[in-house]
Amino acid sequence: QVQLVESGGGLVQAGGSLRLSCAASGRSFSTYNVAWFRQAPGKEREFVATISWNGAITYYADSMKERFTVSRDNAKNTVFLQMNALKPEDTAVYYCAARGQMSSRSSAYQYWGQGTQVTVFS
Repeated sequence: QVQLVESGGGLVQAGGSLRLSCAASGRSFSTYNVAWFRQAPGKEREFVATISWNGAITYYADSMKERFTVSRDNAKNTVFLQMNALKPEDTAVYYCAARGQMSSRSSAYQYWGQGTQVTVFS
């Protein structure tokens, strides 16, 4: 079992930055691959980025790869999502999720956090 808690969301002006955190508890978190997803009102959950268990491999959605960076600190059981040059269309609830293998499909993930709201205003 892995429990995930996101934090770091908030209200930010377009062009600004935020760093989201995903803190994990439970055994063997360092063996899990972690992904970030987001969901805007009225839209389906969307893949943002994923990072391998050791941080060596990362994948991003094409529309975010130039602005977002995913990283992790296994000593602190935390995964981060650095978001730069934010746009109003980045407004969504951001979720982290964990599973044993990397995937960009939300349906593949078994462990989820509760989400953190990011609102970008122009």
